[in-house]
Amino acid sequence: MSRRTIDAANAPDAIGPYSHAATAPGAGLLYLSGQTPIDPRTGQLVDGDIKKQTRQVFANLEAVLTAAHRTPADVIKVNVYLISMADFAAVNDIYAEVFESPYPARTTVAVAELPRGARVEIEAIAAQDQAPQ
Repeated sequence: MSRRTIDAANAPDAIGPYSHAATAPGAGLLYLSGQTPIDPRTGQLVDGDIKKQTRQVFANLEAVLTAAHRTPADVIKVNVYLISMADFAAVNDIYAEVFESPYPARTTVAVAELPRGARVEIEAIAAQDQAPQ
């Protein structure tokens, strides 16, 4: 089995040796790498509060999903990483704007630090019934 990767033109460039997303023929799942609130046009972390940063993270994830011919409705699992659990409610507000009920499964954890000083990073797993184009 060989890995197939997705690199989305409308998402920020990876800041390390990884692809935006990966799947394998017949795997049935698309694994999206964690996205931080980097503006793909500037390559810089967006300024602003946790809601603004979370909106950018979801915009980046949606760019990857689009490149893989998927939408947020195809997401079945989400992992959220926060540098402060005080941001939990604000992230939930934006999360509820992106996903509809029934919501994907989710884990949220607090971490000591995220790349480039981000306050939030989110990764996801989406249903992938067909190979990416």
